[in-house]
Amino acid sequence: MKNKKVLIVEDQADIRILLRMTLDTGSFEIFEAESGAEGFRMAETIKPDIVLMDVMMPGELDGFQACRKIKDHPRLYRTSVILITARGQQEDHALGAIAGADAYLVKPFSPLELLDTIQDLLGNTVMQ
Repeated sequence: MKNKKVLIVEDQADIRILLRMTLDTGSFEIFEAESGAEGFRMAETIKPDIVLMDVMMPGELDGFQACRKIKDHPRLYRTSVILITARGQQEDHALGAIAGADAYLVKPFSPLELLDTIQDLLGNTVMQ
């Protein structure tokens, strides 16, 4: 079985490292981007199975905007997006839903919660 492609889009290097370590199970091919715009461009190229997207990032696209662009792209319609943010208000969850996010995790979250969410979105074949 081929590894699933995961794109981590996060402007903070330490959080990218933690996410990479959490996913270091051998089941994933991991890619990283530091901004929403870079993440969208990488998604167009690598066509990831799932994107872990920070919401609050500097630059031309925040996480909500980058998520919407991925979801609107005809070749990325099968890509799942998990928004990851410290913003946990009901309004923020609503903005995530409008952007087309498949899941919304509020920091801090447990590594197990992240892995469970990925498994739910990609199916049980991921962690075997």
